[in-house]
Amino acid sequence: MYDNNNIFAKILRNEVSCKKAKEGDYYLAFHDLFPKADTHILIIPKGQYVTYHDFTMNASAEEKLDFFNGIAEIVKEFGLDQTGYKLHNNNLEAANQVVPHFHVHILGWKNANGGRGCPNL
Repeated sequence: MYDNNNIFAKILRNEVSCKKAKEGDYYLAFHDLFPKADTHILIIPKGQYVTYHDFTMNASAEEKLDFFNGIAEIVKEFGLDQTGYKLHNNNLEAANQVVPHFHVHILGWKNANGGRGCPNL
């Protein structure tokens, strides 16, 4: 069940501000307030989806295409396609999903762990 009072729903309604990184017709991407990497961007669909499964099973083809193209565009715009990056997603409480709105963390490091790759999270 989708919770209309979650923080991402409030961001989408402009009730809570964010530092926007990019926006598409069906997604919003913004910088994480507590970054775990040199680049830490959250990308969320504008629709009410709780998990990856919910999104992939119920979103329209246009929503999915815009969302995943948005990830690719962000990766390129921030140079992460050259330096390396991780996509991170938790689904439901047992997997430590904190906000019940589907989202992906895009994490990138300028010098990925001293040249040894991205650190484990």
